[in-house]
Amino acid sequence: MNVLLIGGTGMLGRAFREELTRRQITFTAPGRDRIDLSSSQVATSTAALLQETRSDILINCAAWTDVDGAETQEPAATRINGDAVRDLAHACAAHRALFVNFGTDYVFSGIATKPYTTTQPREPLNAYGRSKAAGEAALETLDANHWLHIRTSWLYAPWGKNFVRTMRTLLLTKPTLKVVNDQRGRPTSSEHLATTTLALITNKSRGIQHATDAGESTWFEFAQEIGRLANAKGTVEPCTTADFPRPAKRPAYSVLDLSHTEKLVGPMTPWREALANVMGRIE
Repeated sequence: MNVLLIGGTGMLGRAFREELTRRQITFTAPGRDRIDLSSSQVATSTAALLQETRSDILINCAAWTDVDGAETQEPAATRINGDAVRDLAHACAAHRALFVNFGTDYVFSGIATKPYTTTQPREPLNAYGRSKAAGEAALETLDANHWLHIRTSWLYAPWGKNFVRTMRTLLLTKPTLKVVNDQRGRPTSSEHLATTTLALITNKSRGIQHATDAGESTWFEFAQEIGRLANAKGTVEPCTTADFPRPAKRPAYSVLDLSHTEKLVGPMTPWREALANVMGRIE
């Protein structure tokens, strides 16, 4: 395995760098000066890097992740999450390299009452979801033997900008915090996602898969557990999405079905267990 890692300095990218290093897997993580997903030259840059590094797998951890910002910058978000994904995938197919990409629970509307399967229709509520759906649609025009697209949700790590680190800081410094209790999903450790992805690659999984931590939660319940593990004096109070309006609509229920992934690589780690592991190493 020889990996070309795009977005290696981000939250998920760092998890991959550390796991690949631990496993002594050869990888190259070029900077934005070598490959810029907002550029129209993505396909050319990718082809050159694949040839130069002789990589047989490209893992793309780069993405537009500003959900609210995408509402006013949808073309820019779609360029990175849609067009660039298409260009990366085409370059990989031409070099017979596996393309690995990551998706989101926000491609779904949230009207479901049971976990979303990998084959359910996409019905995004916001511009960010539409931009990610565009990337999925582009991949589906290609031979599925050349790509692996993993939807995930509520991603966090001991490092970077994420809900866990933000909540921990706030609960250690503020007496009370209100957090929405009417959005339900699955928290996911970036480190667990990295190990699950490598397991899926080893298993020769292809097409669309789901990978999150096991169990489900609301943001309020998630914040409560963060506070408990941090021994924070601050308390968390539930509120509704309507109490804190945001530019982008969020799905009320975006739990991803894990049954197919678990058949392939075994049970996913429970989210409370994964969170406890991360909380002991917060940077």
